[in-house]
Amino acid sequence: MESLTGTTTDQAPANPAATDDMLATQPVGYWCGLTHTTVTRHLRDAMAKIDVTQPQYWVLNRVSGGPTAPNREEVVTQLTHLADGPHEIARVVDQLLHREWLRIDDGQRLHLTDAGETARAQLRELATEIRAVVHKGISDEEYVAALKVLRKMVANVEGDGTPGNPS
Repeated sequence: MESLTGTTTDQAPANPAATDDMLATQPVGYWCGLTHTTVTRHLRDAMAKIDVTQPQYWVLNRVSGGPTAPNREEVVTQLTHLADGPHEIARVVDQLLHREWLRIDDGQRLHLTDAGETARAQLRELATEIRAVVHKGISDEEYVAALKVLRKMVANVEGDGTPGNPS
């Protein structure tokens, strides 16, 4: 990392107890991974208390959010990169059909049932409550700045400084 003086900052080993003056030397991968693991666990634990999984929430949102109803293959294709494995989203669709939160029309398109929409709205409220806990003491400006830094790091690694456009 280049500092204001033009020197390069050494990379130190990950240290959960690093003081503020040591943070510039900390590995971003460690902190991003810890953040991902901690926040995801917190969200999934809260969802488990109401017998729902995060992938079920993803599917409910995907089915409800679009100009046209998706079919099973579209949902699987669009969400598999988020899932824990290549078959998880297809299983979730089956779970939600079994729960009668989803239905399939004659054109093989997926739709939320009334119960599915109620569950999706309840999960959105829960996700909003959890977001408030995660963001406590963090302004929107700080959050945006942090995401811009992470987005820039991804772009730097991908090659040309633009997210999604490796050189």
